Amino acid sequence: MSTMTAVASFTGLPIDDPDALQDVEVPIPDLRPHDVLVRVEAVAVNPVDIKRRGSLASSTTPVILGFDAAGVIEAVGPEVSTLAIGDEVWYAGDVSRQGTNAEFHAVDERIVARKPKSLSFKDSAALPLTTITAWETLFERFALTADSGGDLLVLGAAGGVGSVMIQLAKRLTGVRVIATASRDDSRAWVVDLGADAVIDHHDLQAQALEVAASGVDYVFSPHSAGNIDIYAAITKPFGHITAVDEPDGLDLLPLKAKSIAWHWELMFTRALCSYDMIAQQRLLSAVADMVDRGEVRSTVTTAIHDFSASGLREAHRLVESGRMIGKVVVYR
Repeated sequence: MSTMTAVASFTGLPIDDPDALQDVEVPIPDLRPHDVLVRVEAVAVNPVDIKRRGSLASSTTPVILGFDAAGVIEAVGPEVSTLAIGDEVWYAGDVSRQGTNAEFHAVDERIVARKPKSLSFKDSAALPLTTITAWETLFERFALTADSGGDLLVLGAAGGVGSVMIQLAKRLTGVRVIATASRDDSRAWVVDLGADAVIDHHDLQAQALEVAASGVDYVFSPHSAGNIDIYAAITKPFGHITAVDEPDGLDLLPLKAKSIAWHWELMFTRALCSYDMIAQQRLLSAVADMVDRGEVRSTVTTAIHDFSASGLREAHRLVESGRMIGKVVVYR
């Protein structure tokens, strides 16, 4: 067998256009020396998938989207040393390569780990991208440890990254977690995950200072546009902010008076720069162990049993709605 089924795009289109995502047949990818070939059993859809699909230029070559995946290794490259054929794995992919919305996917072993034994492929696929983003934010950008205290403000806390960040912060650090959530269902979700306090992002400055009168120490920002003045008001001197978005014309000068540090987090940096890639395998392995010990749970809230263009279009619609709690997964 030299070809495989996949779901691809040829140009950026609204998700309600049937051509936005199409079922295609393409060659099975060749393996690089450190690659494993994964038979993909389940994928998750993230905001980055929506952004990438919408910004695609027209092409005659199919672009396969998708990052989060869980599946089984079917083949390995000649220099693979950490994984083997038959291993059940999870990972978050590489933005510079074709994606996971396919029957088979080639990915560097160093950003792949064995999935939690206690989770199905469906439940595993919800976690890798958000876990890496949350882990790198907490322990690399913020440099938190088990002895760290202070207040961590997690914006968009009911989303994929926030849902994992709450769990990791409560189990591996000593910070108090303040979560933003504006609806009854999203508030209940973040409290159940372990948030110590919940505030409404529509009244962010007043409510943040109500629960942390002297300001917060750490801010996770998935929506930075229009918030910099508020961040300057609610963050303590020498505090830290980590952002995952990139709004145009972002002016950080209001943060200078308090010497507030601004960090960027892009979980694709290691693969893009071929820099310390094995760190992502290690952290995914550590979180797999936490899942199997019952310390972290899957964040899947919607599962679509239709690994096709139709199923993935529905998943994209749900993520685009902006009302998702946790993660949506598409599985075979």
